[in-house]
Amino acid sequence: MDKKITYWVELAEYDLDTAAAMLKSKRYLYVGFMAHQAIEKILKACFVSTNDKTAPFSHSLSYIAKKAGIYKNFSEKQKEFLDQLEPLNIEARYPSHKEQLLASLTERRCNEILNKTKELYAWIKQKL
Repeated sequence: MDKKITYWVELAEYDLDTAAAMLKSKRYLYVGFMAHQAIEKILKACFVSTNDKTAPFSHSLSYIAKKAGIYKNFSEKQKEFLDQLEPLNIEARYPSHKEQLLASLTERRCNEILNKTKELYAWIKQKL
């Protein structure tokens, strides 16, 4: 695998492991954030793989996926999941409604987020 692609894949795997660690330690605000980061970085690996250019300086999962040419291959459920992950990046960084966000991030929801992230991550990585 190309060094540039490997770079993004390794960062993505680290973030995925961190999301699991955040779930285990019950730091639910950061489960979604790290899940978003893992998908963002594996999408950037996909972008670099298909475009041989520097990955876009964006945190928008759908934008990066479209630029990588993989978005059209996503199922509707995968697209819906991207839409669910999208705000968790900004909300974790700038939690203007921290209490409301934390209330929505239950252990059950975070388990679901992590499981869906692992599935999507594996699916994207397989496409590299």
